[in-house]
Amino acid sequence: MSSEKMLTRIGALLRQAESTDNPHEGEAFMAAAQRLATSSAIDLAVARAHTASSEKRATPTQRLITIGEPGKRGLRTYAQLFISIAAANDVQCDIAQTGAVIFAYGFAGDIDVCEALYSSLLFQMVRDSDAYIRSGAYRGETSTRTRKPVAGVTARLNFQMAYASRIGARLTETKQETEKKVVAESSSETALVLRNKEIELKDYYSSNSKARGTWKGGGRADAGHSSHARKAGDRAARSARLGNLPEIGGVRGQLGS
Repeated sequence: MSSEKMLTRIGALLRQAESTDNPHEGEAFMAAAQRLATSSAIDLAVARAHTASSEKRATPTQRLITIGEPGKRGLRTYAQLFISIAAANDVQCDIAQTGAVIFAYGFAGDIDVCEALYSSLLFQMVRDSDAYIRSGAYRGETSTRTRKPVAGVTARLNFQMAYASRIGARLTETKQETEKKVVAESSSETALVLRNKEIELKDYYSSNSKARGTWKGGGRADAGHSSHARKAGDRAARSARLGNLPEIGGVRGQLGS
């Protein structure tokens, strides 16, 4: 399957997800989209391995992902969501200290998938965290860090941190299950191809990344900690589905605006 056809099929799955109000159906569509992305990525990796050296062979690339304007509230959790998705789709990331820009390293098709998943899941994360804040469920809790009542901004950040973490775990689990199944049903060459792809990506990242230090981003909330908000964010991410996705392959750019 070509990369274009794969993205078209993923787009169809996302439209199906948008048309259902059943969270279990939505979750099934999200898992199906990730399985398709993983299976297609494996097929493309095998095809690249058989491309003659004299032919034009796809190689990793770098893409700039604009999360939002520097200083905008919530950018770090938005960035954490993208990074969690990328980790499940063979894409490595560097991020500016502001959290406003991500440098994505990987094969173009894999980065396309990340952008598609991010666009949909960001909408759901913001929508669900807004609903949680409006509910006032976090009120009455005391932050374990500041020993003060949890503020709305603290609850929102903690909700979104937990949401991004759970989404990454769900996508990674689906990817690993899909790879295991494909490798078991194919020749031993597939496992070798995947390993070679991993090495190629690591080499490309090492040669092109100019990152210094480690980004702490979504792993902390300066305003404090809210266990109630984190649990709520985790629950919301468990039932998240893919919806409100812009046309795949369309305009890229400031996804987090």
